[in-house]
Amino acid sequence: PAVGNTAPATTNEQPTAAKPAAGKVVAQVNGVSITRDELAEECLRRHGKELLEGMVNKFLIAEECKRRNIVITRAEVDAEVERMAQRFNLPVDQWLKLLKQERGISPVQYASDIIWPTLALRRLAGDRLTVDQAEIRAAWETHYGESIRCRLIAVRDKARAEQVRAEAAARPDEFGNLAKQHSEDASASVKGVIPPIRRHGSFPEIERVAFDELRDGEVSRVLQVGDQYLILKRECKLPASQVAIERVAPQLEEVVRERKMRTVAAEIFQQLQQQARVENILNDPAKRRAMPGVAATINGKPIAISELAEQCVERHGEEVLEGLINRRLIELACKKRNITVSERDLDQEIAETAAQMVPLRPDGSPDVEAWLNTVTQEQHTTVEIYRQDAVWPAVALKKLVGDAVKVTEEDLQKGFEANFGPRVRCRAIVLNNGRRAQEVWEMARRKPTAENFGLLAETYSVEPGSQALRGEVPPIRKHGGQPLLEKAAFSLKPGELSEIIQVDDKWVILFCEGYTQPVEVDFAKVRDDIYRDIFEKKQRLAMYEYFDHLRNSAAIDNYLAGTSSSPAKQPTGRVAEGQRRPEGAAPANEGARHATVPLKLR
Repeated sequence: PAVGNTAPATTNEQPTAAKPAAGKVVAQVNGVSITRDELAEECLRRHGKELLEGMVNKFLIAEECKRRNIVITRAEVDAEVERMAQRFNLPVDQWLKLLKQERGISPVQYASDIIWPTLALRRLAGDRLTVDQAEIRAAWETHYGESIRCRLIAVRDKARAEQVRAEAAARPDEFGNLAKQHSEDASASVKGVIPPIRRHGSFPEIERVAFDELRDGEVSRVLQVGDQYLILKRECKLPASQVAIERVAPQLEEVVRERKMRTVAAEIFQQLQQQARVENILNDPAKRRAMPGVAATINGKPIAISELAEQCVERHGEEVLEGLINRRLIELACKKRNITVSERDLDQEIAETAAQMVPLRPDGSPDVEAWLNTVTQEQHTTVEIYRQDAVWPAVALKKLVGDAVKVTEEDLQKGFEANFGPRVRCRAIVLNNGRRAQEVWEMARRKPTAENFGLLAETYSVEPGSQALRGEVPPIRKHGGQPLLEKAAFSLKPGELSEIIQVDDKWVILFCEGYTQPVEVDFAKVRDDIYRDIFEKKQRLAMYEYFDHLRNSAAIDNYLAGTSSSPAKQPTGRVAEGQRRPEGAAPANEGARHATVPLKLR
């Protein structure tokens, strides 16, 4: 007999999903159908490996439960679902709705693929999940106990770390600026500020140094953690929270048990896999040819590829189908205009991206291999899917946009001014309601000094960066994409306070500390670079607009999601004028050439 969803249900009352009929139409795009078989194949390519592992583990759990006469009833599953909902202070129906919206998990999948295996593993684990009082006390110290506020400098070269450490020890008050200048950690942007260090975390050596070796204001020795060399500066000790351990003991016990569960589950899976004969057919081309239609075998019992594909559709179908619809829209537009995208086009696009995103080879050519390794690892995908889902849509939309993108002399002048013109050195306070903004503005006006403004930013700003840096923000340039802030900043004189500026759902107050000097550079020498930069930004914007036009003017029936859309009466892919990015502005994610394509193909 084949291995499938019914295997665990023979030993336990495990919920199962109904299997839809194969071959039916799941969507229509301008009258062109997308079948369930197409969708299943695409879901399998993207998520088959991950879900196959889950199916195998689930079967192994069920077999072990059967061997040990462990039964998980439907009532137990329902009770655990209710307990999880209560944990987040939600009714069960709202909790299940949230799971569907945020994680794409249906109630049946949640019960069958998450709750049932969790309960089964708990029973299989037995007393290995017992939590004692010492563990609860340690958890309380982690979550509520005293902590140490520190700054961090992290580098990958030991000699450089020792050099920076010596400089920091000699000038501890400059540690933040040294972190900003030298640190390779993300905290460099906030002058090395990191979350408070707590006890019983992942790095005992760091905790020991922070709690026991350093006093406030001192700089640590160089610490090696993995392939990095760290330097800490202890700022101060934060007192423990006034939370009685008795009040939170049940929650802490659950936290510890869940942490243990992850370790114990891995041990159980390893033991079960060693005892079973599991053969992965899906990931071996030779075995797939020899055993068509089979994804894996467990002790000689097959898991059918068709069943795995249906599992993939149940879990990821709506997300993948949205991508297929978007691709079909672009394909139809290309067909209508006799536009083709060749493999050579894709190779060229990848090479151009590699030239921008990773260092060039010694001979000056793009390091395509390095870029593909980087992007596939970061996006957890394959080269084939990256080419299909990210590169192909980008190339196709560029061809569809064609010569519509123009760069004017005014654009070039704005780009030059944005990159090389003067900038305003400001401090900023960001607030989330108008009343509080008015109160803080009044306090700043009563004492309009940089020191007072910094204290107010540290106390009231809701934006972590400006709060940690006492209001310090990067100098504001012209044509940077924030016209209201730019206008207010450039109207100020040194020492002046701005009015309250509303930007979306936030209120901002600026304090001007002066202006930077323009960079002395010959416009003619940088004209080509500015042109190229602006052209790419305007081209991406045009691609967005064109794709919006395709969506707005299309008739789309998504039967899987149960939605339909028809051409808008006045279709327009143009963004609202107030939302258009200025010509000289940097995009929200500079360098993410393919991430800017408005598709959900991955």
